[in-house]
Amino acid sequence: PDKPAEWNVRIDEVRETPTSVLGFGVRDGRRVVLKLTQNAADERHSGAVLRAFRGDGAVRIYESEIGAVLLERLDPGEELVNLVKRGADDEATTILAQVIAKLANHTTPAECPTVADWGKGFERYVRSGDAQIPYGLVKQAQAVFEHLTSSQRATMLLHADLHHYNVLFDRERGWTAIDPKGVVGELEYEVGALLRNPVELPELFTNRATLERRLEILTTLLPLDPTRALKWSFAQAVLSAIWTLEDDHILEPDNSALQLARTLKPMLRE
Repeated sequence: PDKPAEWNVRIDEVRETPTSVLGFGVRDGRRVVLKLTQNAADERHSGAVLRAFRGDGAVRIYESEIGAVLLERLDPGEELVNLVKRGADDEATTILAQVIAKLANHTTPAECPTVADWGKGFERYVRSGDAQIPYGLVKQAQAVFEHLTSSQRATMLLHADLHHYNVLFDRERGWTAIDPKGVVGELEYEVGALLRNPVELPELFTNRATLERRLEILTTLLPLDPTRALKWSFAQAVLSAIWTLEDDHILEPDNSALQLARTLKPMLRE
């Protein structure tokens, strides 16, 4: 269907990403973004997830169907990653904590998977026979993930991909989240994505001192169990490497998610 015509949008500019087409335009005098998702299964229900957040810390949604959403346009839309590049990682982590707090405790849409559903990736990888990720690391991460899954406290709708590229600045609304994947889990799960980012600065986020500082900020500002947050982040780092392979990407020997897992691993025992 021709979404611009159907939703009464005048498109002025089009940009493509690896997974979507973005149309920037106007509807009823309001600046909007039309996002059409190409085969990205984990974003197919982003419309339902954004509706559930009701604009609390997340971009507002005007129209949606599977694979297509019409959103408010954030202005100027600067990515939070720029703060980290300017050396303000503590400030960026504080902002992420504030966004997490706004996103917490919303009603979960029926379409959302659970963290247990996502954890099935470990078993798929073991069955695949692939050996690029060390077997012992996979099994340890799987055991940690399954233990955490079975012992969760209050679960809620999570953004599930909340990191420095998915938080943009709007001069009226402040720092605002975009592109949620949406998963049901406890709040500690939410910090895993930001600890694996920014991907272009692996020497920063795989550094133990950075990790300790970030976790200190997050657990000070949010009602988090520090040990569970640490364990989720370790298990998710390995799962992220598995997803890299499942998405048919090359797993580089210096894969930053696996580097992070190796930095976190000794911290689990302390």
